[in-house]
Amino acid sequence: MDSESVKQEVIKQVRSQYAITNARELIEKINDHCFQKCVPKPGSSLSSGETTCFTQCMEKYMSAWNQVSSTYVSRLQRGE
Repeated sequence: MDSESVKQEVIKQVRSQYAITNARELIEKINDHCFQKCVPKPGSSLSSGETTCFTQCMEKYMSAWNQVSSTYVSRLQRGE
């Protein structure tokens, strides 16, 4: 393997690890935010209302994150 191939492989691994870290952080933030919002009094199980609230909250959070992420990537590609 030449040095350029090694460099590209390292970059690929760093990007992969970065993506995994970002996904893990996103899931933790969603869980924290949505749980606090939708489950005011934790019990042994979620009510149907809490489940619906949690699902809708997660969907909104993911949609917003996807929009921000795609805008950020677009700006990076344009060199802003």
